[in-house]
Amino acid sequence: MEYFVNCNTAPLALYTTPLDRTRAAHLYRRLGFSASVETIDQAVGSTAETIVSALISQAMSAPVIPAPEWADWNGSNYPEDDTLRNQLKRTQEDDFSLAYGKSMLNNNLRDRMSFFWSNHFVTELDIYECTPFLYHYINCLQRNALGNFKTFVSEIGLTDAMLYYLDGVYNNGHNPNENYARELYELFTLGEGNNYTEEDIIETARALSGYVERGELGCEHVTFDAEKHDTDSKTILGQTGNWGYDDVINILFEQRSEEIAEFICRKLYEFFVHPDSKDNAGNAQVIISGMASIFIANDFEIAPVLSELFKSQHFFDDEAIGVIIKSPFDFYFNLLKESSFSYDDTTIASLINYSGLLSQRMFDPFDVAGWQRNRSWINTNFMIGRWLTIEAILDDFFNANEDQFRNFGLSLVSLSEGNGSNPDVIAKAIIDFILPKGLLNDSEYDKAYVIFRSDVQEQYYEGGSTPTWSLQTSMEGPTQVYLLLQYLARQPEFQLK
Repeated sequence: MEYFVNCNTAPLALYTTPLDRTRAAHLYRRLGFSASVETIDQAVGSTAETIVSALISQAMSAPVIPAPEWADWNGSNYPEDDTLRNQLKRTQEDDFSLAYGKSMLNNNLRDRMSFFWSNHFVTELDIYECTPFLYHYINCLQRNALGNFKTFVSEIGLTDAMLYYLDGVYNNGHNPNENYARELYELFTLGEGNNYTEEDIIETARALSGYVERGELGCEHVTFDAEKHDTDSKTILGQTGNWGYDDVINILFEQRSEEIAEFICRKLYEFFVHPDSKDNAGNAQVIISGMASIFIANDFEIAPVLSELFKSQHFFDDEAIGVIIKSPFDFYFNLLKESSFSYDDTTIASLINYSGLLSQRMFDPFDVAGWQRNRSWINTNFMIGRWLTIEAILDDFFNANEDQFRNFGLSLVSLSEGNGSNPDVIAKAIIDFILPKGLLNDSEYDKAYVIFRSDVQEQYYEGGSTPTWSLQTSMEGPTQVYLLLQYLARQPEFQLK
């Protein structure tokens, strides 16, 4: 698969052309895990202003996952027997994975963003091993996903998951642990080495001290102990005083606002627009600078930045479409949404499991830097895994109800124009809907048409003025759609969004 150089020179100005199906699908693939033919077609003809405003409003008001009964458990609520305790924790993790998977499928931008932030403010469940902590961590991500970034940074640092994961609970004022202070600057707000020093890290660790592990029960909520906090004077980013946790956040955003805005807006740009933000061929830097200015002007509110980006000519430019490699969750969830095939909890659980097998295990990025995305998703082993798993998934859908394949094809063509009896028109409609920019050239389309025509004899397609084949009535129709989807799922273009 070729590497896409970012040649997008379009500005951040408003995109005013009514959306066609390609751009409506592009919007839903980036702002959520895609959408059904019906949802995308409803957006066709509308403006970016209208659709994006609606999606942001929906995201801001989307309900968080309700607290499970075990949300505030500690170690005393679990069985003493190791095997039984681990089994119960595993059941809780599976149940909550399913709940979050459903939220990702149903809440478009809100949980596209909460999932994005889980790969920014990284924790790993297999390190802190407490499902109640997991619930409150995800709750924090969902509540703050499009909110105020400064508030977000402040809240996420005091979640039990983060305090345990980055050793905040072992940060005694008289023996400071620097892990969280380092990642606060390096990964969460400024970027590695970006206008802070090792001394800033040491002094910040002292200011963050006092949030300590309590009791012997395990899985217990972390509290602040003033006796464990370093009360001596500290100098952080040039500011001297007896600083504590809140002071650190205030000083950071006051003294390094431009660095924070640039760093976060670049990450948002690379995630939503193009993975290459530093190529001189386009004007990504101009766009990122514009986003950063909006971020600062709005006191670090996330929604205004995204609103401006998603409504822009730059976002909808041809050079922005089909240039991001699908993550495993994109790969599976997009197909689920776009096909509108029937699924249940078992289906979602399987897709979550498959994503884990392809290196994107929910709640467990492989290190504090998170999943590196894009080309890391498509090494040789993972590509084979994608092919085999997507084939198994399509098999399951077909065996459960083959007629839904017929219905999917029919949803993409106009029967009133006779297109339901033109196999190449149907195949092209499926190709152009499933693949962000279609296939590479006419020769590739012709190969796909042959797959769709299958072994149906030519006379049934071309039978004089009255061909007898139609997708609506042909017994072979569902199989033909199935075979085409199997074929497309192995194409390089299917790996892109």
